[in-house]
Amino acid sequence: MKTDFFKLLLLSGAISMGTSAYAQVDLVKNGKSNSKIVLAEQTEVNRTAANILQDFVQKISGCRLDIRQKGKAAAGDILIGTSASDDVKEDGYQISTTGGKLVITGKDNGAVYGVVSLLEDYLGVDYWGNNEYKLEKRSDISLPSINKTDNPAFRYRQTQNYALQTDSLYKWWYRLEEPAEAFAANYWVHTFNKLLPVSEYGTTHPEYYAYFDGKRHPGAQWCLTNPEVFEIVAQRIDSIFKANPDKKIISVSQNDGNNTNCTCPECKKLDDAAGSPSGSLIYFINKLAARFPDKEIATLAYLYTMNPPKNVKPLPNVVVMLCDIDCDREVSLTENPSGQYFMKALKGWSDITDNIFVWDYGINFDGYLSPFPNLHIMQDNIRIFRDHHVKMHFSQIASSYGGDFAELRSYLASKLMWNPDADADKLMQHFLKGYYGAAGEYLYQYIKIIQGALWGSGLRLWIYDSPISHKNGMLKPILMKRYKQLFDKAEAAVAGDPVLLERVKRTRLPLLYSELEIIRTQPEKDFDDVTAKLNYFEAEAKRFNNPAINERNNRALDYCKLYRKRYMPRNEKNLALGAKVTYLTEPTGKYAELGKTALTDGLFGGASFVESWVGWEGKDGGFIVDLGEVKDVSYIETDFLHQIGHWILFPLKVTYSYSEDGKNYQAWGTIEMEEERSNMVLFRGVKMESKQPLKARYLKVEVTGTKVCPHWHYGVGNPSWFFIDEVTVR
Repeated sequence: MKTDFFKLLLLSGAISMGTSAYAQVDLVKNGKSNSKIVLAEQTEVNRTAANILQDFVQKISGCRLDIRQKGKAAAGDILIGTSASDDVKEDGYQISTTGGKLVITGKDNGAVYGVVSLLEDYLGVDYWGNNEYKLEKRSDISLPSINKTDNPAFRYRQTQNYALQTDSLYKWWYRLEEPAEAFAANYWVHTFNKLLPVSEYGTTHPEYYAYFDGKRHPGAQWCLTNPEVFEIVAQRIDSIFKANPDKKIISVSQNDGNNTNCTCPECKKLDDAAGSPSGSLIYFINKLAARFPDKEIATLAYLYTMNPPKNVKPLPNVVVMLCDIDCDREVSLTENPSGQYFMKALKGWSDITDNIFVWDYGINFDGYLSPFPNLHIMQDNIRIFRDHHVKMHFSQIASSYGGDFAELRSYLASKLMWNPDADADKLMQHFLKGYYGAAGEYLYQYIKIIQGALWGSGLRLWIYDSPISHKNGMLKPILMKRYKQLFDKAEAAVAGDPVLLERVKRTRLPLLYSELEIIRTQPEKDFDDVTAKLNYFEAEAKRFNNPAINERNNRALDYCKLYRKRYMPRNEKNLALGAKVTYLTEPTGKYAELGKTALTDGLFGGASFVESWVGWEGKDGGFIVDLGEVKDVSYIETDFLHQIGHWILFPLKVTYSYSEDGKNYQAWGTIEMEEERSNMVLFRGVKMESKQPLKARYLKVEVTGTKVCPHWHYGVGNPSWFFIDEVTVR
């Protein structure tokens, strides 16, 4: 019994000692404090951490803690920036209440992230978005016993949100990095032309650039086996690192675009041996990595280089930036063929390197203002990356102002990139309740219903999607009615709170936009109803600072103007409406079938080419419109699309001629078209008029396309498209 008694005393003492080692710390009592914030070292990260903590303690309690640039921390003080233990990895942190002091330390940016964790987990602060946060004011701040070590799943975490441009705290709070902070001189991706500018070498040294289709293509990718290319690039990289001595990584990566790699005998030999065009790329990048052994050389595994080489491994200081751009988004990467093809590449790379950077596309490039229900796959994909040796991660999700759940997307991405095993549904509900108040429960229902509707439709969700693709699926009328009811309830629930109501209304923009897009494809419309909907959307877009509708920076208010001009009723009758079209040159692929009616159905296409448009790839086009009988004709117009990101270019010229019998044609005229290099989505009507009416039943349209992407386009040397959606005759 005595032995047991002494054991109990010893155990009691151990517990007491453990409690004192990590005891409660009182920072503020009755709005006053004797605590101070002490910096162990004078660094920018430590100062940032101290300033954030000081600011929020004052916001919560009204008490401003002093910051001491150096000195000794006493009991009750906060010490920031001591040496972290070996358990702490890059960007990780430790929080403890050792000896009655609050100690926050970390590696790299870890001290800031430790402060953010303290504020979130122990002081109840939530940071939602652009200078939007929530906290409870109180006069006392006491911390329990804390001993916490936390490390991120990825050493580099990047995502997108409009707040990154306007709120200096947002990036710190969400524990994000941006390329300019890590990559020397912001050489991040698609750097070939920056390192070996075609403007400098294209004319004098075409041999530096890719050989395919029987010739060199300056502006395409490099000839990776040319020794002069290697020496020029190596010298430039050396200069960049010397000018940026604090940076350890640079990207040497292919230009955007597919199938523009070199197939000269030397490059082809490497690629054939490797079983992938990545063979010559890794050969070149390994040489650079050997030249700069104390640096990291990053390169893209993207489009034609996505699959790994089978006969060579990247050196340890090579970062492989693997991109899943071609994958559909309705399910996770293991669940559909496009994702499974990517998974094969991911596994292949993870078998030969531990230094993978994954660029994941959770974005609709053509529809920032379109519903994009892919939140449910974020966690599965991020876990997959974590489990396949991925060390760096960019979750590209747009999150533009007014975009589909922009704030929630960034919140989930940042939380899951830090901890892929966090409860994603709990995080979502916490955000919705905090950011939208009483409206959150209705928005949660909306998210779940539209996700289920997408699955039920069996349709793909992809990165160039359109509401039109889903008008008979997740956006069909019965579901749109249900979504409207939920948003009406959400608005009513927070009608008395202007801030929360504005958030709900802004989140509704994608549904308003989708409704207008779907209506414009319907042959029969109630134009009074359309006008009312368009007026409301325009007023909302104006209130919300004219948000972007796609990556090409087309804006909502311009869309409204275009809608009135392009899709609303026209006073003059189109003589070609319903006319038969006979093709002289068949449209490409699926567009041959669509082209039977699309050019004369009275419907003008939108910014995406998923409906109404008829396309020709790599060739000229021509067709005859039969008006059914001889008529007086004085005006003809064909409407063309320019969407440079999809290699859709305006044609070079359009020639019109006319005939009464369909055999003997008379020239009407030819219109030469100016070259257009804008990144924006554009429409251009090509018209011909006659002062005196022409007698015609048959109208011939002959289009001379660019056929091949020009030198300034990143698809240089590859077939280009032109698209027409409507022929107007008066």
